[in-house]
Amino acid sequence: MSTITNPILRGFNPDPSIFRVGDDYYIAVSTFEWFPGVQIHHSRDLVHWRLLTRVLTRESQLDLRGNPNSGGVWAPDLSYHDGLFYLIYTDVKSLDWIYNDSPNYLVTAPDILGPWSEPIYLNSSGFDPSLFHDADGRKWFLNMQWDFRPNRNTFSGILLQEYSPAEKKLVGPIENIFKGTPIGVTEAPHIYRHGDYYHLMTAEGGTVYEHATTMARSKSIHGPYEVDPANPMLTSVNHPELALQKAGHSSLVETQHGEWYLAHLCGRPLKPQWACNLGRETALQKVFWSEDGWLRLVQGTNNPLVEVEGPDLPAFPFEPEPERDDFDSPELNPNFNSLRVPVEESWASLTERPGYLRLRGRESLSSWSRQSLLARRQQAFRGETETCLEFEPETFQQMAGLICIYDSRNYFYLCVSHDEELGKAVRLLDCDRGLYTEPLDQPVSLEGAARVYLKVTFDYDALQFYYSRDGIDWQAIGPVFPASRLSDEYCASAKGSFTGTFIGLCAQDLSGRQKVADFDYFVYREFPDLENPVGVVQGQPTANWTASF
Repeated sequence: MSTITNPILRGFNPDPSIFRVGDDYYIAVSTFEWFPGVQIHHSRDLVHWRLLTRVLTRESQLDLRGNPNSGGVWAPDLSYHDGLFYLIYTDVKSLDWIYNDSPNYLVTAPDILGPWSEPIYLNSSGFDPSLFHDADGRKWFLNMQWDFRPNRNTFSGILLQEYSPAEKKLVGPIENIFKGTPIGVTEAPHIYRHGDYYHLMTAEGGTVYEHATTMARSKSIHGPYEVDPANPMLTSVNHPELALQKAGHSSLVETQHGEWYLAHLCGRPLKPQWACNLGRETALQKVFWSEDGWLRLVQGTNNPLVEVEGPDLPAFPFEPEPERDDFDSPELNPNFNSLRVPVEESWASLTERPGYLRLRGRESLSSWSRQSLLARRQQAFRGETETCLEFEPETFQQMAGLICIYDSRNYFYLCVSHDEELGKAVRLLDCDRGLYTEPLDQPVSLEGAARVYLKVTFDYDALQFYYSRDGIDWQAIGPVFPASRLSDEYCASAKGSFTGTFIGLCAQDLSGRQKVADFDYFVYREFPDLENPVGVVQGQPTANWTASF
């Protein structure tokens, strides 16, 4: 029998929507302000997973320019019916917790690899939409409702409305079918038909340490819905010993042989900070339907496990990803993402100088519009990233280098720039909740070095930068930064923070001359988690936890 080791999707891969078509399993996850939108992962055995494709690859499908930090694509829902894939998603345009501008869209494709259609606008009453295909052929759209009025429940219920494929719009009455439980923060609705009941699965408690999955059922899709008497069916709350915290926001899949599995969001905090710098991740739990018709975890509790019994399916492993990318292909490594805008030849080219990634400097790291930045998720607690850069800046306004970034207000950046006294030099930039500093007493001269090697190592909460003139003799530069600063918990504000640490390459030219930076290679290498093989955390988070760094 196989074993599933959680999390199956490490690093920033939250809000899983799992679905099976034949022998293939797919999970769609949120991408927020990172482009392309919606990652889809693929498996045939639920044990081994790979990043397969992205859905929203064109600006006509997803225009994120001006979207706030942690705005953008929330909680996609993937489904399949009658030869067509359906992908529902929210594009959050404002996030101040008064109003919430969250238009919902639908795209379709005959194949999971696309091409995906232009989006159909559906509504804007709230986020976390999903689509249920009923046995009678009707399709039902769900989303949570946002209530901005004072002294109201902001998460004011789950709305249901019919979707007409012929008219390509929502039709008929809008019903609030479920107001939630005392846990509160009712969101992420999914409906499943099993036995005589429509089973409504929601997330509650907020996507933090009080997170949970709630089940309710009704013999009519319109309700009323009866709440599971043992609710919540999944949570990590009040169990600090669990390796997987924040358990909630779930979706359900049945295997070819009638086994059931629950995909859910989770987090693995650094200890003792209780900060998830890798972001919110995805795990699987095995479940079954009890004699009285409720969904239950096979372990007999409502707490998630790291090691889970796998399904009765043949093993289907994938080739491991190479650690080094020499930029020899005209296609960008699929692990790279850009911020808010598509990757275009005008600012990121693999063909202008073959064997190099050429970035043209554009706007600053504070920009919500046109950054020249390509980065990948940090997916392990221990490892290193390395690159080699050819760049001849002429002003301090021109910079290029290696960045560890959470969002436009939180990053560590080792860059090559220009100093009026030293000439070409290495600078170190630190942005802490919007407070900008440069930790070095002065930049380090690089005069005479045509090529500069940059590296960062990450070891749990210790993040250290290095530079070299030859790629052999490395010099540590700057302080050891706390990696926990690049986490939802530390970066959290009244507007919310929901992503994770990215490590990558970028170039800025604040003079507007679009100075070119050439990167020779990119290495992302993970090290074994020797101290803590299964990520067991220590300490107790407080209720309504906030960062106390």
